[in-house]
Amino acid sequence: MEVQVINKKWDIVLKEEFTKDYYKELGTFVKTEYKNKICFPPYPDIFNALRYTDYDDVKIVILGQDPYHGINEAHGLSFSVRDNIKKPPSLLNILKELESDLGIKRTTNDLTDWAKQGVLLLNAIMSVEKDKPLSHKGKGWEIFTDTVISKLNEREKPVVFILWGSFARSKKIMITNPNHYIIESVHPSPLSAHNGFFGSKPFSKANNYLEKNNIELVKW
Repeated sequence: MEVQVINKKWDIVLKEEFTKDYYKELGTFVKTEYKNKICFPPYPDIFNALRYTDYDDVKIVILGQDPYHGINEAHGLSFSVRDNIKKPPSLLNILKELESDLGIKRTTNDLTDWAKQGVLLLNAIMSVEKDKPLSHKGKGWEIFTDTVISKLNEREKPVVFILWGSFARSKKIMITNPNHYIIESVHPSPLSAHNGFFGSKPFSKANNYLEKNNIELVKW
């Protein structure tokens, strides 16, 4: 199981990971799970976040925990679903905050356009069994995606890290480079959104930081 993105910088940056024992064991686990159970996202889509947003192109990271676990929801980008799928509650709240923050009313639930502009929509755990959230926790994904975060932290070019909820915020200790900018709040889940997510204005804050650093803004 490799990212297998030809001529992409992530393949170079993560090359050593693919040879490590934990990654080989993770690959065996994931292939077995997908063969014997219903898992998401579809196997070819697991690495979409890295495929759509290459290492040098990352402007913003929005970190999720693990993929949506319902039929046809997850497609490899954190918080995003295909357009013919009902908005999950967290995504609904994200889009409400986007409209409140920047006056943008999105007509699509698919966030691929964000990814193609440099928003790395990364789930810390990149696969899940149907209807079993966190079922692939502790199998090696976290080691891999921590490496992704660490490699971005090493970059000189600024990155905005958007951390929603306690899990994402726990990664803050890895972001030590002063060139980067952290935006954090409670999770957009209905359980917590009214306790500090609504009104946090992450989208305008992120674009303001990009503008300050002469980086092209994201068209949210």
